[in-house]
Amino acid sequence: MRFESGRFESGRFKSGRFKSGTAAAIVAVCALLSGCGTSSGTTASSATTIPTAVGSSPTVASAPASSIPSSSVPASSAPAATSSAPASSAATSSAPASSSEPAQSTPADSAPKRIVSLSASATEDLYAIGAGAQVVAVDSNSNYPAGVPTTKLSAYEPNVESIAKYSPDLVVLSDDINNIKAQLTKLKIPVLVEPAATSLDDTYRQIQSLGTATGHTAAAIRTVNDMRAKITALIATVPKRTSPLTYFHELDNTLYTASSKTFVGQLYTLAGLKNIADADNPKATPYPQLSAEYLVKADPDLVFLADTKCCQQSATTFAARPGFSVLSAVGAKQVVSLDDDVASRWGPRVVNLLAAIIKAVKSVRTS
Repeated sequence: MRFESGRFESGRFKSGRFKSGTAAAIVAVCALLSGCGTSSGTTASSATTIPTAVGSSPTVASAPASSIPSSSVPASSAPAATSSAPASSAATSSAPASSSEPAQSTPADSAPKRIVSLSASATEDLYAIGAGAQVVAVDSNSNYPAGVPTTKLSAYEPNVESIAKYSPDLVVLSDDINNIKAQLTKLKIPVLVEPAATSLDDTYRQIQSLGTATGHTAAAIRTVNDMRAKITALIATVPKRTSPLTYFHELDNTLYTASSKTFVGQLYTLAGLKNIADADNPKATPYPQLSAEYLVKADPDLVFLADTKCCQQSATTFAARPGFSVLSAVGAKQVVSLDDDVASRWGPRVVNLLAAIIKAVKSVRTS
């Protein structure tokens, strides 16, 4: 499973899937998902507080003055941000403070009209804020919302000629692979880099940044505030327990998982859960691989499968693995199948992921 457009794909946690759990894949995933640094050199934050205001505009890769205005205004329609929303266990209810629109805004006639997105998370963001009509092409992993202009463009092996063929006036990337940003800039094609989020704050800032760059500032603010409100409401429903439930988050069927320091790990913390991987991770690896023996001994209360698409895993296939039939989660039918895409991206549907996690938590009887 990958953390960006859906799964671990081609070894990055960014828009594909977790392909057969090699060490190289983990390193790439680490760079893209969160726990470790992103391409911009940021490291994952373990804080799980819910920001109270839309952050400042994020990293914009060099782009000709004519293309990316410093701020923007709302515009066309697009699928609304999904419902459920993540929260933070450390920060209970800091509610969404309404964000004020930036002082400068991009005139509608100056906003980009031919956007190419090589990030599945950014693609979802663009449609959520109403910029879908401006998108002319998205990478091969972008598959949401339905009807996006998916192409053969690769987010992992970007080719400047293939991208330029769409005559874009803005290209959105999540990773500067093969120095693609400089290649595009040389052709005077504006670039916006939105690396893998390491916190909910990053998610909110990136949505705001896309609003600024595309002429949908107000819509971006509304999307962020809606996410915050839903996240706050979700957190408030987490049952209080004398001791936290434990969980295992599966990235692929070779037992690679995500630590609590990663973006997805922080969401589980918001749901009041304790990660069994943290106790067997002395080097604090963002994406450690557990042994079957350790998993059986740790015996988590809940198991979340984020490899249902990439690796065709299910509660049935999980229970059928050698020795796993004795696990408490198997016996109590607490093996939860997640949508790989939702579990690996950091756009508006992160709310859905948190909602799915909290739903599972609430299904376990309070002790």
